[in-house]
Amino acid sequence: MNKKKIINDPVYGFVTIPSAFIYDLIQHPFFQRLRYIKQGSMSHLVYPGALHTRFQHAIGAMHLMSLAISTLRAKDVEISEEEEEAALAAILLHDIGHGPFSHSLEQTIIEGVSHEMISSVLMQQLNEAFEGKLDLAICIFNNKYNRPFLHQLVSSQLDTDRMDYLNRDSFFTGVSEGVISFDRIIKMLYVVDEQLVIEQKGIYSVEKFLIARRLMYWQVYLHKTVVAAEQMLLQALRRAKELAQEGVALFASPALVHFLHQRITKDNFLSDQSHLSWFTRLDDTDIMSAIKAWSTHEDKILRILCSKLMNRELFRTEMRSGAVTATEFQELQKRTQATFELQDHEVDYFVYAQTIQNSAYDPTQNNINVLAKDGTLLDITAASDLSNLDALSKIVVKHAVIYPKEIFN
Repeated sequence: MNKKKIINDPVYGFVTIPSAFIYDLIQHPFFQRLRYIKQGSMSHLVYPGALHTRFQHAIGAMHLMSLAISTLRAKDVEISEEEEEAALAAILLHDIGHGPFSHSLEQTIIEGVSHEMISSVLMQQLNEAFEGKLDLAICIFNNKYNRPFLHQLVSSQLDTDRMDYLNRDSFFTGVSEGVISFDRIIKMLYVVDEQLVIEQKGIYSVEKFLIARRLMYWQVYLHKTVVAAEQMLLQALRRAKELAQEGVALFASPALVHFLHQRITKDNFLSDQSHLSWFTRLDDTDIMSAIKAWSTHEDKILRILCSKLMNRELFRTEMRSGAVTATEFQELQKRTQATFELQDHEVDYFVYAQTIQNSAYDPTQNNINVLAKDGTLLDITAASDLSNLDALSKIVVKHAVIYPKEIFN
């Protein structure tokens, strides 16, 4: 059977699946599940085109990894075929541990477990299924291989993961500020002492990449309406778990039932294999079918949250530089309680404060090094003549207060 297939990607054109092993990884049910997990979580409620998936993103990141390896080989960086396939497998599987709605529900379904941790566990399972063929890929993924630049292509501040999601999310949302010169950045990559660097000629493309990342976070990922929708989804799931554990009948798929009826933490998730098995059957469709059914449930809190999500009657979010005062927060709670005729303990499902922070670049961690013409290495903030790169490296903190719009009608 010919496994060297070609995928027609809307962002890059034709993407080649380079080997039979990579094809088999893509065909595995763990990876196929990513077709049913949206890349942008709830951002489609602001940007209707943002319905692309983690599957598409992983394929795109693999394509960029292939381009990066070809570029480095052309500059006489020795990369074996085994290393190439391992790096491609590592980037292909980097998001395999994502749950429904990507980051939105990460700490809700399973407490204290990140998608990176689940990705590592699933990669170990795949390695057993493929009789050790992922040994090197796992080593690269966990940054334990003696050639760090391969891990940096998978996970760093200038990796193929970020290059793809900025380009892809910009494409599907229509937010042109996120467009990056990914091809030029890749052409400017080089390796010094087994560390990934950028040639000085590529400095302006990297600057644009960092600025694009900052703009995409505030304009898309942390857009105030997206934040409200994600909070409403979280609260609906929290209420459903509370009701399920009290014995209230709720419509849910078998996989979702497993997570609604018990509290799963990091310790019992890792010790009980059944939790991981159920997790690999869970995707956006489980959550959305439940939200749709719960929108007519007899429980008032669950019904209001879910019906508003289904009809896009989203809560209002106010973004501020300072935190909301206790007096103001209590007034919002009081108005909400009166409008929806809630008990004291029920108001928390409708009014919430949230601290949001982001920085486009962290010079203290996995910094981006620029190779100067005299052979010296400089951090991008020192090498750049763009003064606002220093500003981009600072953590920006915003305070959000979220509440139903009706309370001021």
